Amino acid sequence: MVNDEAARVRALVESLAEPVVVLDDERRLVAASPAAVGLLGDVAPGRRIGEDALSVEPSLLVLYLAALPELSAYQELRAGFTAAVSHELRTPLARLLVLLETATLPGADVDDLVEQARQEIEQTRDLIDDVLFLGELETGREVVSLGRTRALPIAEETIAAFADRAEHAEVTLILSGGPGVELPLRPRMLRVVVENLVANSIRYAGPGSTCTLTISHEGAGPLLVVADDGKGVEEGDLLRLFERFYRADQARTSRGTGLGLAIVKHIVTSAHGTVEARGGPGRGLEIVCRFPSA
Repeated sequence: MVNDEAARVRALVESLAEPVVVLDDERRLVAASPAAVGLLGDVAPGRRIGEDALSVEPSLLVLYLAALPELSAYQELRAGFTAAVSHELRTPLARLLVLLETATLPGADVDDLVEQARQEIEQTRDLIDDVLFLGELETGREVVSLGRTRALPIAEETIAAFADRAEHAEVTLILSGGPGVELPLRPRMLRVVVENLVANSIRYAGPGSTCTLTISHEGAGPLLVVADDGKGVEEGDLLRLFERFYRADQARTSRGTGLGLAIVKHIVTSAHGTVEARGGPGRGLEIVCRFPSA
C-alpha cells in the first residue's frame, strides 16, 4: 500500500512543470518534478536533503509530508493549487507583456498603457500576497483563534477604509452590530475576514446596490453576516464560491485574486465556525459566518 502511494506521488509530481520537491518528516526525498531535478541534481528517493540544497533557487516549492499513506490526497491538493497559481500568474503577466509591446508602436498612448501596466502589476502583487497568506494559514504559522475580539470596532474601521472604494462602485455600505459581540479570532484574522467579505460585495454587487455588515449573537453563538442586494450568483455557484480561484461567470473579468472567500472559509473553519453562501440571480449574495459560543 505504501509503495503504491509513493508511486502515485512520484507520478503526480513528475508531471508538474514547476520546480517542486516532496520531503518526508525526516527531510528525505519522496518525489521531485523535472524542473527540480535540474536544480538539485541527485534526486534519488530516500536521499536526505539539507537546507542549503533547497536554497539554491527561490522558485523551488518544497512540500513536507508527515506520513506516507496520506501523501496522495495531500499532494493532489497541493499540486492542483500550484497549477492554479501558475495559471493565475500567467494571465496578468501575459497582459503586461502585450501592453509593453504595444507601447513601442508608433502613435501609442504611452501614458494610458503605463497606467494599465501598473494595474496589472498591482493585480499580480495582490495575488502573490494572498497566496503567501493562505500558505501561512495552512502551515500553521498564523494562530487563527487566540482569545476573543470585539468585532464592532474592527468592522467600523473596515467600513471607513472602504468608503471611497464603495462610493466609486456606487455601493452603499451599512453597519449594524452590538458593541459587546466578540468573535473567537485574533484581531488581524477578524480584519482579514471582514475586509474580504466587504471587498467581495463592492466588487460584484453592482451599481446601486447596498452592502450590509451585521454582527449579532444568537443562542448558538455569534454571527458575522455580509449581505448585498445586488446581482447575485447562480444557485449552482453558491457551493463553489469558497473554492480557490473559482469565479462565477460574471466575476471572470474582475480583478479579484479568486482567493478572498477561500481565505475567509479557512479562517472561520479554523476557529471552529462555519461559513455559508446564500442568494440567487437578482437576489444578491449573503455570506453567513457562524462561530461557537465562548
